[in-house]
Amino acid sequence: MGLSNAKLILRNPREPDIAPVEVDALADTGSVYLAIPEHVRLQLKLEEQGRKEVTLADDSRKMVPYVGPIETRFGNRVAFVGAIVMGQEVLLGAIPMEDMDLVVVPYRREVMVNPLSPNFAAGKAK
Repeated sequence: MGLSNAKLILRNPREPDIAPVEVDALADTGSVYLAIPEHVRLQLKLEEQGRKEVTLADDSRKMVPYVGPIETRFGNRVAFVGAIVMGQEVLLGAIPMEDMDLVVVPYRREVMVNPLSPNFAAGKAK
């Protein structure tokens, strides 16, 4: 299938004087969370809200910091989410993708807004 990436704008809504950060995120529909490296957490001055135990690709488990909130933007979409802090790159998981109503197009190796709802995010609330 290949790798799909998305340009995201990340911002700390609690610190409006801190400039937003544009990142190239790897889209991973098999992951749940937004994952950010430590340097992004420091740049945005995101506070740890707790810790989460995550299961990694090799089935090992690891306790990681959970920070937020993070304002996450893609195109005309926005989501306020928490993030786990780990790794060296930003990983866009299923929760923020669903919240912003984004889809992964494997043959084009890109993330895009859902073409069935191009003007605003849509989702089920039942």
